[in-house]
Amino acid sequence: MHDFRRLLADLRRPRLLIHAARFGLPDYRRARDLRRLIGTEEPSMPERTLPRLFDEEERLEHTRRAGDAAYSVARHIEVLIALMAEARLLPRAAVL
Repeated sequence: MHDFRRLLADLRRPRLLIHAARFGLPDYRRARDLRRLIGTEEPSMPERTLPRLFDEEERLEHTRRAGDAAYSVARHIEVLIALMAEARLLPRAAVL
């Protein structure tokens, strides 16, 4: 099993992208946004949606770094918002 919180914390993206994503967190609506971002009709557990979101974010980051005209900063921010919001839904690890 992946440590999604660690993967998210280790992402190195431009500060403006991260700030914009944090600003958009209150408007995140799971059913609406996941359907649009990863094409799922019924949102499943965060453990199942996060890998797909990470894949999409990685694709967007590659497109951004390549300077490709197909890059959408708005979509990149939306995916980052979803990543942050879904990570918050993960169960907390038990502290021993």
